[in-house]
Amino acid sequence: MSIQQSNNASLTVRDAFKFTIDKFPLSGPDGMATPWYGLFRSDNGEVVGNGSVSNRYVPHTTDDVCALVDAASEAFQDDVECRTHFRDGHYVEIKPTRADRLSIFGTTDNVWPRVMVRAGYDGRAFSASMGYYRDVCQNMAIFRKVNGTTVSIRHTSGLRSKMRDLIQSFQILKSSWATLADLIQNLQNRQVSMVHFLDQVYGQPEPDAGQKAVTIHRNRTEAIFSRLYRERMVTGRPSLTDDFMVSGWEAYNAIQGYVQHDARTKAGFKGEFDRILKAANDPGVHKAEALALALVA
Repeated sequence: MSIQQSNNASLTVRDAFKFTIDKFPLSGPDGMATPWYGLFRSDNGEVVGNGSVSNRYVPHTTDDVCALVDAASEAFQDDVECRTHFRDGHYVEIKPTRADRLSIFGTTDNVWPRVMVRAGYDGRAFSASMGYYRDVCQNMAIFRKVNGTTVSIRHTSGLRSKMRDLIQSFQILKSSWATLADLIQNLQNRQVSMVHFLDQVYGQPEPDAGQKAVTIHRNRTEAIFSRLYRERMVTGRPSLTDDFMVSGWEAYNAIQGYVQHDARTKAGFKGEFDRILKAANDPGVHKAEALALALVA
C-alpha cells in the first residue's frame, strides 16, 4: 500500500503499481491446449482474479488506472491525496483536499469525503464511489445503496482517449457529497434502539444452538457496545440510558466499525485497506445500511 500527495496523481499510481498484468494460455494435462487464459502479475508471478479468461479479454493497464485518477483530480479541481492497494485489481482511495468536512456532533465527530476507485480483473465495470472517512473511529465507509454516490465506468483499454467523459463522471460524483452529507445529518437526528438494531442485523442464537454460537454472539455484542460507549465518550455524547437509544448514525457506525476494526479476519486481510474492503462486502454491514436508510426513507 502506498500513500502520497502529488500535483500529478498518476505519478503516485505509477510508483505503487510497478508491474503489469499479463495474459498467458492455460494448458491441460500433457500440455494439451485449452481456449482459456490466466492472468499473472509480472513482478511475482501471482495469479490475478478468481478464474480464467477468454482470448478476447484485454487486461487493463496501469495507464488506464492513471487516467481514472487524473480525471478525478481534474474534476475536484485541486491536488488530491491518493492511497493505493492491489488485490485482484487496482484500488485507489482519493481524498479531495479542498472538499468541506462535515461536523456531525459538535466538532469531535467529523467526516470527510473519500472517493474509492475500483478497477478489478473480474470482467465487471470499473467503479468510483463517494464515501466518507470518520475521524473518531478512523473508518472509511461507503453507502452502497445511496443513489448517485457510485458511477460505473466501462472496462476498456485506452481510457486516456476518453478523459472528457471520465472527468464528467467524476464531476457528477463530486456533487453527490451534498447528498451523502444530508443523509448523514438525517441519520444523526433519527433515534433507534441499539438492542433492537443488533437483533435485526444478527438475530439471536437458536434455542438449540451450541455453546460456540452463543459465545460468538455474546462476544460480538459486547465488542459492538464497547465501541459504542468509547465513541460516545470521545465525542461528548451523553451516557446511554437504560433503553439504549442511539442515533441511526451511531448504530450503523458501531457495526461498520466493529467489522472493520474488531472482528476476526482470515490471514492476508490484516492491512488497513483490506479491512475497508472486508467491511464493504460484509453481510452484517449491508443489513445495517439497509436498516439505517429505512430510518430516513
